[in-house]
Amino acid sequence: MLDYFLVFLGAAIPWIEIALVIPLGIIRGLSPFWVMTLAFVGNMATVLLLILGFQQIKNWIERRNRKKGKGESKRQQRGEKIMNTYGLPVLALAGPILIGTHIAAFIGLVFGANKVNTAIWSAISIALWCLLFGVLTAMGFDFFVNRS
Repeated sequence: MLDYFLVFLGAAIPWIEIALVIPLGIIRGLSPFWVMTLAFVGNMATVLLLILGFQQIKNWIERRNRKKGKGESKRQQRGEKIMNTYGLPVLALAGPILIGTHIAAFIGLVFGANKVNTAIWSAISIALWCLLFGVLTAMGFDFFVNRS
């Protein structure tokens, strides 16, 4: 039970997310279905919290960066380029691999995406990537286990 909670928690934490948590959970021997489900719920829960608290988070980051004299990070610049070139759907779908789901949602909102559309595209993206990571890991793991 603790292992499944750790999957949920790991998926909810930015920069750990589903790309790492799902393969590790499945390789650890946990049920692929529950790993993918809990990873989706954990990741989506914190993305939704970010979307709901967007304005407060944006103000806090701006104040912090002004104090430190920092500009945009490389991840933010990469996300901005994707958003400006391809729009919210591609930003959300590429997010888990390139910049992370939380940053992708935040960048989409910064550049004027609607909160509902951001939530919908984030959910679609997270679900597709959970399925992809889960199925490929389970199939690959089965391939190596059954070859032994």
